[in-house]
Amino acid sequence: MEKVELEPTSSAQALGPDEKEVESQDIPIPPAAPTFPEGGLAAWLTVIGGSMVLFCTFGAIQSFGVYQDYYTRVYLAGTSTPSQVSWIGSVQVFLLFALSLPSGKLFDEGYFHPMMILASILYVVSLFMLSLAHSHEYYQIILSQGVAVGIAYGILFIPALSVSSHYFRVRRSSAMGVVFAGSSIGGVIYPIMLNQLFNGKAGFVWGVRAAAILGIVLLTIANLLMRTRLPSRKHRKTTFTPSIRRIVTDLPFMICAIGGFLVFWGLFFPFFYLQLFANVHGVSPNLARYTISILNGASLFGRTIPNFLADVWGPFNVIIPMTAISGCLIFAMFGATSDGALIAFAILYGFFSGGFISLIAPCAASFSVDVGEVGTRIGVICFIVGFALLTGNPIGGALLKSPHYEWQNPILFSSITVLAGAATLVLSRQLAVRKRRTQRL
Repeated sequence: MEKVELEPTSSAQALGPDEKEVESQDIPIPPAAPTFPEGGLAAWLTVIGGSMVLFCTFGAIQSFGVYQDYYTRVYLAGTSTPSQVSWIGSVQVFLLFALSLPSGKLFDEGYFHPMMILASILYVVSLFMLSLAHSHEYYQIILSQGVAVGIAYGILFIPALSVSSHYFRVRRSSAMGVVFAGSSIGGVIYPIMLNQLFNGKAGFVWGVRAAAILGIVLLTIANLLMRTRLPSRKHRKTTFTPSIRRIVTDLPFMICAIGGFLVFWGLFFPFFYLQLFANVHGVSPNLARYTISILNGASLFGRTIPNFLADVWGPFNVIIPMTAISGCLIFAMFGATSDGALIAFAILYGFFSGGFISLIAPCAASFSVDVGEVGTRIGVICFIVGFALLTGNPIGGALLKSPHYEWQNPILFSSITVLAGAATLVLSRQLAVRKRRTQRL
């Protein structure tokens, strides 16, 4: 606090000697609110670095459909059901989201670079361990790919996404959309690369090692590019402290988290099962190998265009229609049994589901009362939706009832949960409108 000397005023001079005001008072000077450059070289290099991290993490997760198909028909054939195989990817994506809560807190506390370096090393080591897993040894695969790689994903994801908030406020949704675009590019490249290597001369072992080598290159560059700008919470001259209790008692925010849970419970079913769906329904084998890449390629536009619109209209006003359309499109899988229909479904679903995936973080950040709790807010929502991602795809696999493949049950489950989530997001928005007295949410 600064000590401010106050000159006696005429009114003070008029008072008696026993009534004079104290001439020296301690007046607290509130710290200035942080400013945001909304661009610049360091800002966009950080965004590019973040997109490289999401290429290796979220992009790889969205490519799990390749592993789902290969494990079910080849590597774990006869020993593991589709539901059991999907647990590998579900554990991965659960850890990516669930660990976002502690990693978000550590990010706010200023441990960005140590987390990124240690998690990058764990990521590469875990993939090389996966390449050593033996065929039909389920426990080796779920420990290396599901648990170890998943932990690395969980530590890397939120810091790489949240660091852009140090540079952007007005254009935060756009910046996060560019970061998320890296996951779409990864979701295009990984399936093509893995399908070619798994089904070619390289085989599973060198296919996984190729993914590890690609990760070494991209994560090294990302660690060199990304820079924090604002001081950590403990070094910031502010009395604000992120409070988990305040966050979890924020009703509109928690309803938004429940909506995110419901949506994610069914949203990833096509990402995990579309390639298997194509192979089972007699679609051209060459096309079947590219279905996940087509889906993720369309999501590149779904994760950027809606985010730019969200900066103008508000993230809730964009995410709600994108989510509702995604839920309706899952019903369209019933008719996506020909080459043309499958391509159309992959493009449309990739675009609209991509809008939800990239906008849920800006929606969470929009509830923040201070930039110091952005990472924590996003972490809380990610922690909650992690449980949906842990159970949603195994439920879909169990409803599939291999080897007969009764597709109507998981399709209905996934579509209904996504539409229920969209309705819950509408409720969250309405409560937030009443609280903030603005329609731009």
